Amino acid sequence: MQTLIFALLGLVSIVVGFIISLVLPEIKVIAYVLIGFGLILVGAAAVIDFRRVKGAVSSRRGKFGTGTSVMVIVFVGIIIFVNAISVGVYHQFDLSALSQFTLSPQTKDVLAKVKTNINVLCFFLPTDDKYQTETYALNMLDEYQNYTNDLTVKIIDPDKNPEEARQYNITDSSLYESVVFKTDKGTVLVTPTQIVDPSTGNVFAEDYFTNAILQVTGQQEKQVYFLTGDGEASPSTTLTDLAYALNTDLLQVQTLDLQVQTAIPSDCAVLVIAGPTTPMTDGERQIISDYLLSDGKVIFMTNPGAPNDVAQLLKPWGVNVQSGTVIDPSSYVAPNMNILQIPSARDFIGETNVYFPGATAIIAQTTAPVNMDVTPLLWTTSNSWLEKNFDASVTPKFDPSTEIQQSYAVGVLIKPTDIKDSSGNDTGVPYPGPYVVVFGDSDFVANANFYSANNADLFLRLVSYLGAGSEIVTIPNKNLAQRMLILTPEKRNFLNISSVALLPALVLIIGVLMWWRRR
Repeated sequence: MQTLIFALLGLVSIVVGFIISLVLPEIKVIAYVLIGFGLILVGAAAVIDFRRVKGAVSSRRGKFGTGTSVMVIVFVGIIIFVNAISVGVYHQFDLSALSQFTLSPQTKDVLAKVKTNINVLCFFLPTDDKYQTETYALNMLDEYQNYTNDLTVKIIDPDKNPEEARQYNITDSSLYESVVFKTDKGTVLVTPTQIVDPSTGNVFAEDYFTNAILQVTGQQEKQVYFLTGDGEASPSTTLTDLAYALNTDLLQVQTLDLQVQTAIPSDCAVLVIAGPTTPMTDGERQIISDYLLSDGKVIFMTNPGAPNDVAQLLKPWGVNVQSGTVIDPSSYVAPNMNILQIPSARDFIGETNVYFPGATAIIAQTTAPVNMDVTPLLWTTSNSWLEKNFDASVTPKFDPSTEIQQSYAVGVLIKPTDIKDSSGNDTGVPYPGPYVVVFGDSDFVANANFYSANNADLFLRLVSYLGAGSEIVTIPNKNLAQRMLILTPEKRNFLNISSVALLPALVLIIGVLMWWRRR
């Protein structure tokens, strides 16, 4: 009786240990202890009652049972051994039409070099996946985890955790379904349309996910160059808050003196020209002009009364930069009528409020260059005018004989238009050309004003927009086919019933037939 108890306890211990090792792999040590303890109990039972065990094994029935048991053990052992090998050595087959779950060689190479833990926060609503954004993103991240053990994925409901969502700038429902990549170095936000474009079905998830990993792990970071040498505001003095914010967004800040260097560096994601106060040389203007012709990304910031170099550089691209000061008596920061207040209603990006402490106007030319588009980003009310000789000590007054009262743009975006197909529809692929942002003021990002209202948010969003065009790695996008299985109620009921009852019924019928024949 005692031997039987030992044997039963041993078997129970082995089974429990095996189940724990499968269900709770994080406590494998305990599972192995239980399996070892069970083997010891079974072995002890066999030793204590050795004579009975020997007799059972040496009998005719025992020999048959022993042979069968050995065959089962060998078979199970082979299965376990093959599965153990497959944990580290395996291959999967992606049979989807576009191989949409197969990672590119670039991504596999990036994941192989990951040496730090990456937290991936998926701000998904559990009941909203209209465009398959969540499904595709999670499948893709699951595939990423097959190539690195340093990727941790967490799903967060933004409605139930609004504070955590706001921490990562997910402030409205249009950013739900975003994915945040986070390490000690910083964070990168991938928006829903960067995962799946709902208008075209194009999938960009792998491109943006891999670039985000490159940035948060420090494998490669984008460079933002600030022009120096002509009296521009410097990231080391008056723009230190801006430089710090760019570093927080994983953008490396560099300075560039074109009187020393003869070209824009090839790793430049965005070139910032922050309010030059002295004229540029012909050589500097030529280098910047060539950079624009080679599809460069530039943010120009000029000021009232500044040298006309910025105006010369931008004239071929469809805008005229003025030299006076914009006065808007209907929207300013009292008592200074030259400090413009731009609310979201007059902000193309939609920031709540932006302040410009003295700005000039950017006027679009009647005809834009071929395949280029000029879009006003921020503009004043129709009561504004351009004061040619502004004096801060004198209250400005509109002079209808010399001034024109109208709405003026103080920020514009110049970018290529999209290529059209044979039917005249946009293909979503832009023509070659530069991406340029022009502001009629540079002081709005100086330390004294950078964190006023939404000045910082406006500038950083535009840097991110321009810099996104300079991909660290480029991975071809895929088109996510919309495949739906539409069933009638009768077919759905048959599928449900057959999937639950058909297989057990077949096994039961086969069992009854075998029993009947052997009977």
